[in-house]
Amino acid sequence: MTRIDYVNDPNAPKPNAIVPAVSVIIRDDAERLLLIHRTDNDLWSIPGGAMEPGESVRQAAVRETNEETGYDVEITGQVGIYTDPNHIVAYSDGEVRSQFSICLTGVVTGGQARTSSESSEVVWQPLDQLEALNIHQAIMLRITHALDTSRTQPWLS
Repeated sequence: MTRIDYVNDPNAPKPNAIVPAVSVIIRDDAERLLLIHRTDNDLWSIPGGAMEPGESVRQAAVRETNEETGYDVEITGQVGIYTDPNHIVAYSDGEVRSQFSICLTGVVTGGQARTSSESSEVVWQPLDQLEALNIHQAIMLRITHALDTSRTQPWLS
């Protein structure tokens, strides 16, 4: 299944669903960021995805990170809640979502890098080389918020 993200686009399709999702910012001791190359839109992203029935936010974040990267993680904090009604995600199956994503922070506790049906590459990208990758603006906003050491509260939109 493929997806197209629309941001502030008057021609975006009308949403027909809101699906709670999670994403996780994970850095290592070398100040690199864990990223995946998504198979559904060919963009680089942080690990994440939709919550499943019966899951907590923390459980969904741990599961999604493991599914997409091969790493086991512990959730350590919250970056923010992202609900911009002008960010629409359209899937090839006809589902059109309004954005609803909770972005968390985490640390790797085990596992090893591997790809999945959702990730064609898993990399540790140096922070000063993020601009070399095609990262959607909504994901860059989360990364920017996570790296901003002056922030005292999680983002809420």
